[in-house]
Amino acid sequence: MRIVLFAGIGLAVLALLVLVHRWLWVRLVRDTTRPRGAARRAGTALAFALPLLSLAALTAGRAGAPFWLQRSVAWPGYMWLAVLLYLSLAMLVAEPVRAILLRRRGASGPGACLDAPAPRAAAPATAGEPAPATAGEPAPDVAPAPAPAPAPAGAPGPGPAPGGATRRQFVARAVGGAAALAATATVAQGTYGVLRGPRVKRVQVPLAKLPRAAHGFRIAVVSDIHLGPILGRAHTTRIVETINRTQPDLIAVVGDLVDGSVHDLGPAAEPLRGLRARHGSYFVTGNHEYFSGARQWVDHVRELGLTPLENARRPLPYFDLAGVNDVAGETEGQGPDFTAALGDRDPARTAVLMAHQPVVIHDAVRHGVDLQLSGHTHGGQLWPGNYLAELANPTVAGLERYGETQLYVSRGAGAWGPPVRVGAPSDITVVELASYQA
Repeated sequence: MRIVLFAGIGLAVLALLVLVHRWLWVRLVRDTTRPRGAARRAGTALAFALPLLSLAALTAGRAGAPFWLQRSVAWPGYMWLAVLLYLSLAMLVAEPVRAILLRRRGASGPGACLDAPAPRAAAPATAGEPAPATAGEPAPDVAPAPAPAPAPAGAPGPGPAPGGATRRQFVARAVGGAAALAATATVAQGTYGVLRGPRVKRVQVPLAKLPRAAHGFRIAVVSDIHLGPILGRAHTTRIVETINRTQPDLIAVVGDLVDGSVHDLGPAAEPLRGLRARHGSYFVTGNHEYFSGARQWVDHVRELGLTPLENARRPLPYFDLAGVNDVAGETEGQGPDFTAALGDRDPARTAVLMAHQPVVIHDAVRHGVDLQLSGHTHGGQLWPGNYLAELANPTVAGLERYGETQLYVSRGAGAWGPPVRVGAPSDITVVELASYQA
């Protein structure tokens, strides 16, 4: 039943993408170019090639394609998905403008054809030709001019002068060009934000049971790094350097570290060895680890100096730190187990839980967790994706309270798919614990 549902959703999405590409081709290629021209052929070729590259980028990793091929199709394929989103939105906004500009009104009066040439003024008579009749005088008896010979087959018919454009084409080019410029600028700015690296965000979280000695304890929370065909070793290095500059007491890596195998991405993850915190660095799986070989990655991050918390708890001097596997692990019999992680702990001690997805907050509440640290949502990553993220997650970004439990959701330090963020900047959050007794 689930397979049928996913297949139906996939077909619906595919049909929508076909319709959107067809509409954009009409507006940006057909309406702006001449039939059988070089520009028309180039635009049509791109209309087929770009969606195919996007499909290749989305499926190459799952299909086991060589990593060099994944990297080759990732940049153009994923970037087109981001451009497609904002180009479609810009063209939707531009449609009413286009309709107004093309209304059949103008200086020639209602009903005038936009593409028809203006009436030509009568040419003065030349030597040897009869002058035109004046008002009140009969026209001279002149033999009618012979009809022009028909154009040979294949000759171009009447139309705008070479290099010219009809008014309809001019409007289409102006509107389409403005939409393309807006979409490109939006994607370029969003790409710069990701490649520049995440910024540090600081949040203070008061906890009722936290002892006074732990007041000001700093946890650097980083999620959704998404190492893959686009974001690699340089991205990891920027993140490690940013975290270490905050001088945290503890580092929590809350899932979705990678999009690929240890074989392909081991070198990209190597800078994680440089993480420094007084009470260590900890890791829990995200859903993307289960797409990439979770068992191998758990073993590998341990080699890099991080401590995986697989449905486990680590008592620290001032509170208990627990971690649960991601819900995606249920398909492999490795899902979250709150009883194993929290069942026999001392309820008088503060409990901080690392869990990739915010949706497990209700389990955390039932087990008396004081603070849950999560990621997964990316804050929506690409506006208006935040509205979709709100439908699937109790909290999309930031700090919220659920009964006696508080939930903090990071927007993440990387990006999935297009290396672009719009309206949801990447972050590394320093969560500073505060004691009511301080």
